[in-house]
Order: sequence, then structure tokens, then C-alpha cells
Amino acid sequence: MRQGSIPGARGRVRPLTLLGDPVLHAPCAEVTEFGPQLAELVEDLYATMYAAQGVGLAANQIGVPLRVFVYDCPDDEDVRHLGHVVNPRLVETDGVVLRGPEGCLSLPGLEAGTERYDHAVVEGVTMTGEPVTVHGTGFFARCLQHECDHLSGQVYPDRLTGWRRRRLLRQATRAPWGR
Repeated sequence: MRQGSIPGARGRVRPLTLLGDPVLHAPCAEVTEFGPQLAELVEDLYATMYAAQGVGLAANQIGVPLRVFVYDCPDDEDVRHLGHVVNPRLVETDGVVLRGPEGCLSLPGLEAGTERYDHAVVEGVTMTGEPVTVHGTGFFARCLQHECDHLSGQVYPDRLTGWRRRRLLRQATRAPWGR
């Protein structure tokens, strides 16, 4: 992405992968090739995330099983965080565990109270291989943890238990996109 360019402006909107698709439930592979194809993937992730009105999107959510995600997400002070991480590692979660509403572009229209730490740190690299460390608090910390989960083959319903999990999965089967 060129300096000053709008993320996703050159990307194409790809179909979203929905709950139940095997690509969402398997760990993603490390990125080993940095070049035009990776840059195109990042642009497509931004374009798809914006088209779906999301705040984050992992590559497996568009059917690509690689460890890449993008974000354009506010924190609890309404500070905007914009970027992408290749081969992310969630290296720190701490602070208070909060149950808050969480949704996902792979479960459109649904949300459930999900517990997450209110502080998270992710390390990885950019699409050009430069090291990057991303610190998040509040809602942005939730976003970082959510996207890292995706790349490990987890979706947020996997973090739910009891009636919350049963209710959400029942809603998913009744949704127009449900399987």
C-alpha cells in the first residue's frame, strides 16, 4: 500500500466465509512470500471489511487460510486504529476481563456477550516484512483478540458456554445464511 493511499481503494470485495465453512475452523498457515499477491490480499481484505461495515477481517474470512488480518477499529476513547498484521502473535492479554457484545462478519446479524481482556498486544510484520507491534485497549483490544482467534481456527461462539452458546448457535441455524 502506497503512503497516503486509501486502504482497500484498489481492492476487490470478496465473498465472506460463513460459520460452518471448514476454513474458519482450522489454523491458518504462516505467510512466507511477501510481494504483490500479499499486497493484493491486504487490499481485498480492506475492501471487503469496508463493504461489510466491519472493524476487522481475517484472511480466512474470505477463504484464504493465511495468517493476515486488517482492522479499522476505534478504542473506548473513540481513537481510530487502522492497519494490518501479517503472521500475528497475541503476545499479551491482561487487565480486566469484560463481557461485551461481540459480532462477526462470518455470523452476519448475530452477536453475543463474550468475555475478553481489556488490553491486548499483537506482534507481527507488515506486508513488506517490517516488524509491527499493536497495542489495544477496550473495544480495540477485543478486536485484536477476535482476529487472532480467527487465524487459530476459532470463532467467537467457541468462547461461549452454556445458554449463551446454545442460543447463538440456534440463531445461526435459523439465520438466512445458516447451514
